[in-house]
Amino acid sequence: MIEAFTNEQLKQEVPVIRIGDTVRVHNKIKEGNRERIQMFEGTVIAKHGGGISETFTVRRVSYGVGVEKTFPIHSPHVEKVDIIRVGKVRRAKLYYLRDRVGKASKVKEQI
Repeated sequence: MIEAFTNEQLKQEVPVIRIGDTVRVHNKIKEGNRERIQMFEGTVIAKHGGGISETFTVRRVSYGVGVEKTFPIHSPHVEKVDIIRVGKVRRAKLYYLRDRVGKASKVKEQI
């Protein structure tokens, strides 16, 4: 019964997100009675879980401070995910990027 309910909540078209990709996440934000879309652009450093609880973590540096946000893939608040660059990585989790600064924190682009 629970499985039937969760399958109903899954998105039909799931974006193909891989670790190391640079993505732009369009996120719905509700402020009072207004709804707007805010974009968050950064590098995907991790993916967790599966099914309805699958999430991905995006990292960017904003005003000299590293900011990470975790988004559920099947959330109705995630409007869409644009893939800007496809990264070439050899790790499943890119937590080492937290210690890197400047050009050292870039991920090579896959050709």
